[in-house]
Amino acid sequence: EVRLMESGGGLVQPGGSLRLSCVASGFTFRNYAMVWVRQPPGKELEWVSGITGTGGYAEYADSVQGRFTVSRDNNRNVVYLQMNNLKTEDTAMYYCAKSKMMVDIHSQELRGQGTQVTVSS
Repeated sequence: EVRLMESGGGLVQPGGSLRLSCVASGFTFRNYAMVWVRQPPGKELEWVSGITGTGGYAEYADSVQGRFTVSRDNNRNVVYLQMNNLKTEDTAMYYCAKSKMMVDIHSQELRGQGTQVTVSS
């Protein structure tokens, strides 16, 4: 059974940092790109970042470029999202997702249950 479990969310002040983690199980982790998406309150799901199976290539949404960094540990089956200089507009439920392919950093075959990030003073 494929499982994705996010953690690391919380309440943080603007300008602060958080690191999200997503532990994967039930599939050969290194063979699939992983994706982070988010859903702000009352809005649609938004793609945030994706990283290839090897970890050699990643992309970011314009809204987070330069502030967020995605990485993965294929020995531990974990993908991370380091979020710095957080803004109120980053408030959302964050989900990690398994892609359909090793190099497809946009598709989402399966998402986890999410972790809430709230940026507020």
